[in-house]
Amino acid sequence: MGEFELIDRFFLRRGRPPSAQVPLGVGDDCALLAPSPGHELAVSCDMLLEGRHFLSTVDPERLGHKALAVNLSDLAACGARPLAFTLALALPAADEPWLAAFARGLFALADAHGCELAGGDTTRGPLAICITVFGEVPRGQALLRSGARAGDDLWASGTLGDARLALEVFRGKVSLPPSLFEAARERLERPTPRVALGQALRGVASAAIDVSDGLLGDLGHVLRRSGAGATLDTSATLELLAARRHAAGGEGLPDARLQLDCVLAGGDDYELVFTAPPDRRAAVQAAAAASATPVSRIGRIEAEPGLRLLDADGRALPGQYRSWDHFA
Repeated sequence: MGEFELIDRFFLRRGRPPSAQVPLGVGDDCALLAPSPGHELAVSCDMLLEGRHFLSTVDPERLGHKALAVNLSDLAACGARPLAFTLALALPAADEPWLAAFARGLFALADAHGCELAGGDTTRGPLAICITVFGEVPRGQALLRSGARAGDDLWASGTLGDARLALEVFRGKVSLPPSLFEAARERLERPTPRVALGQALRGVASAAIDVSDGLLGDLGHVLRRSGAGATLDTSATLELLAARRHAAGGEGLPDARLQLDCVLAGGDDYELVFTAPPDRRAAVQAAAAASATPVSRIGRIEAEPGLRLLDADGRALPGQYRSWDHFA
């Protein structure tokens, strides 16, 4: 099977008429996008490499889902509505069953968010996936990393740390009961981009970011761009580890130190961390309800630079936590 037959069979969705947002898609030298009047384009790009971002044994349907999910998560953090994406795919071979499953996972998520494949490229090489996603946001309403202010509440959506917990099982460092492992593995391989929550937070949140490299590292980007500091309630944050809720009495879980490390520095969560003034708490909860996404208040933005970790008694937490760094 040659390159163009591969594209035709697995990525050219015949019979679908052009849409208002993508009047020209796959099959020409360029795609044409048409954002709504009064909107700005939001653009993000992520690359996934086998052995670096995913295991060689991952189910290709789940990989197709995740490849797009991590990009949609960036749009969520900006408060943008998805429009379209491009796909650049390097493959060691044209494996038809693998491609069919990958495309199935990719398009299932794309269709769920109204995000169309508008073009891309394929080549032979080590397995690598690069997606560029395009969204739109009303002019001047994008959520940014730079808007946090002293006194703002610090919030997180969903759950944190379970993807890293699953990775530690794959590495052979942790053993979990089968039910806990499968739930954690689902978070690692099929993350949920919080697109609806991001849009609902426009005009409510003062700053936002998605958690891809770990809570502390990504929160640090917000603090640097906002010229602020924060205190983080680690006891509240630890409760965001979903495995804790499903393990009766903590049975089968690793020690508390590793649990906290997974939550604070694990990464691959693709949840939103955002800030909002205290008088907007009801609006935050309304946004969470409207998007069917749980949110938790985990700290506070402060004027003093730096990030301070506090335990349940308000005491400084010892120890260091390192988030993911591709070149570390």
